[in-house]
Amino acid sequence: MTITISQQAYNELWNEMRTNGTSHYPDPKDKFDVIHKFPQPLGRGYWREIQLREGFNLTIADYRVCDRLMIEFSDLDTTGIEYHFHLSGQTQCRQTFLEGGRYGVYGRGIEKESLGDISTKQPFLEVIIEMLPETLHSMAGYPDGEIPRELQHLVGTSAQPCYCRDGIATPAMQTVAKQIIHCPYRGIAKRVYLEGKALELMGMLLAVEMEIQESNSNPHPLTGDLVDRIYYARDILQQRLENPPSLRELARLVGLNECTLKQGFREVFGTTVFGFLHGYCMEQAWQMLQTGTWKVGEVANMVGYNDLTAFGRAFRKKFGIRPRDCMKKFSV
Repeated sequence: MTITISQQAYNELWNEMRTNGTSHYPDPKDKFDVIHKFPQPLGRGYWREIQLREGFNLTIADYRVCDRLMIEFSDLDTTGIEYHFHLSGQTQCRQTFLEGGRYGVYGRGIEKESLGDISTKQPFLEVIIEMLPETLHSMAGYPDGEIPRELQHLVGTSAQPCYCRDGIATPAMQTVAKQIIHCPYRGIAKRVYLEGKALELMGMLLAVEMEIQESNSNPHPLTGDLVDRIYYARDILQQRLENPPSLRELARLVGLNECTLKQGFREVFGTTVFGFLHGYCMEQAWQMLQTGTWKVGEVANMVGYNDLTAFGRAFRKKFGIRPRDCMKKFSV
């Protein structure tokens, strides 16, 4: 079943949830940290909104929709830079496709019409960072607050078309996003920690944006055919987690020599072929354990580990917790 709803009706549901007395403060020492329940006619879960400082906000969204949700947006206004990082869940919106391990970046501007498509396949876990242009201006390295030319498209006028781009998160981005979600502190220590992590993520994003703009909006200065082959190699790895090909076999399957495959893979994805495979396996394991559908041993097998001890060691090194603890955390 699919639920189609207008932007106005969607906003009204959220406004009702914010004012009906169900919101609460998870940290008694922080009145700028509030949890709102996800509108129950549409799904279950919450949005945790934290105002780090004026013009700089952090949101952690953890929810699952009951049915496929289609939201009809009109004159969607983005007031500043938005960075959406997905740890799980699948959605298409504002010319971007997001799922676990991907991110979307949106600049200041307006989008006349768009359709948001939220899937029921997996629960959503997302980190959202919002920064107003004047906040970014205050961080510029010039007395007049001038923003570099390569970032002007993110902070233009509110009347310009909204800039939208999606991408594959680097392992470093994924690590920081998880650190935000698992923040161990409260009160002012929590706020300092989260602001630092949010700025770290935003810094990584801005660095990528500058590289893209400096290379004429082409983040991968490779020929189109070679980039296609690199992405095909990635697809093969993702489809064969239980029995991944060797580097030699993968190169043969995509019609490249091993050296070109390794160099191209690092240029496109910022990591080695099997560094990417390992990271992707761990991310898939995390998402599967969250659902509570499979046992730890079953998940280990599905991501290519026959040795449960080796899987547990790799998982803990990646995320800092044991696989069974991940199951307990999300089995509420």
